[in-house]
Amino acid sequence: MRLLQCALILVFTTAGLAAVPPNILFCISDDQSYAHTGANGDPVIQTPAFDRVAREGIWFTRAFCDAPTCGPSRSAILTGQPIWRLEEAGNIHSTLPKKFLTYTELLQKAGYATGFTGKGWSPGRLAAGGREVNPAGPEFRQKTLQPPFRSMSNKDYASNFEVFLGQVKDDQPFCFWLGTHEPHRAFESGAGKKTSKDPAQVVVPPIFPDHPVVRNDLLDYLVEVEHFDRMIARAMATLEKAGRLDNTIIVITSDHGMPFPRAKASLYDAGSHVPLAIRWPKGIVQAGRVYEGLVNLSDLAPTFLEAAGVTMPAMMTANSLMGVLKNKPVHPRDRAFIAMERHDGCRKGGKGYPCRAIRTAEYLYIKNIEPTRWPAGHPDREFCARYIPFGEVDTSPTKTLLMENKDQAGFKRYYDLAFAKRPAEELYHVGRDPGQ
Repeated sequence: MRLLQCALILVFTTAGLAAVPPNILFCISDDQSYAHTGANGDPVIQTPAFDRVAREGIWFTRAFCDAPTCGPSRSAILTGQPIWRLEEAGNIHSTLPKKFLTYTELLQKAGYATGFTGKGWSPGRLAAGGREVNPAGPEFRQKTLQPPFRSMSNKDYASNFEVFLGQVKDDQPFCFWLGTHEPHRAFESGAGKKTSKDPAQVVVPPIFPDHPVVRNDLLDYLVEVEHFDRMIARAMATLEKAGRLDNTIIVITSDHGMPFPRAKASLYDAGSHVPLAIRWPKGIVQAGRVYEGLVNLSDLAPTFLEAAGVTMPAMMTANSLMGVLKNKPVHPRDRAFIAMERHDGCRKGGKGYPCRAIRTAEYLYIKNIEPTRWPAGHPDREFCARYIPFGEVDTSPTKTLLMENKDQAGFKRYYDLAFAKRPAEELYHVGRDPGQ
């Protein structure tokens, strides 16, 4: 191990990077849209950890997931490839074939300690892809807590990170995946009000009716995002106590957008535009910047490898963000690519809703490959693996409100936005129509 560390230090010295390999703490929430952090302008939510990382590092205002569905998005992040290159991994409830290399295993081979807590690569089956360990790394789940609301996981993510860090040698770099199950549904009804949040201050997205049910549903969701943020704050405190904070690349993001109609499992911004902030005092040049170029989350894998001085495999087609971190004169990225195949299999025969999108600073173009299918799943629950109508959309008070009032004045438009069939092509000017 000592010889390996010396070799790593030599690589970093000759490459002109940090003399000591950087650590990586990757923090990913489950179902959080871009708008819902303090830094991104939400007037209700309190996210001091995200806001600090954005303020002391680089705040990315146009970051997009590769797929608005859990497993495929996480597969793209790990492999640095778009989902249409990943075979079975392009679908949820599938697998990630072992032939697709991940940044975690490459860093482990380079001497990094790796691990994860909470939700790593999921949901899916490992053995079917020839894997024995979660692609995010070995799991740490020893520590539990009494969650503030019954809808939340009892996993103490921050304490599990502390357990992991206690096992890492002082001279060994690490790469840890801190993935919460929050704010995935279900939520405890009334959690927002119990934390003294004011429904009147909620910003209701234009894709929903301005209704008390929607406002309170959004409040309950924001409470769960705050739980994620508190875990990050505790993890950062652990790093600071260990003296490893400044040479740790801290990334905060989400796998895709919020669990609401016309958001999660859709290519619109509410489903694909995600928060992203990166802090690394010993590596970022001119911290405190805002980056407005368009990036995909799959760009993180080559970024981590380049920062660690590890050669990126040819199969990894995403683009490293190191030029952005180092403030080099690079041409701002002018587009992001988003895709979906199948989310929860809620159509006859378990078929999906294949679609592709190109997002630029001004426009969102969507190609729906099978427009005769129901985008949110079949209205008849008999065709859904989850046995619920429009099963691509999670059960929620907002969804129920739209379904129960679909024929009422003021609701039909929102019902159609959420559930109706869509044309083969869609084009939106996001400046004039931010809700698409």
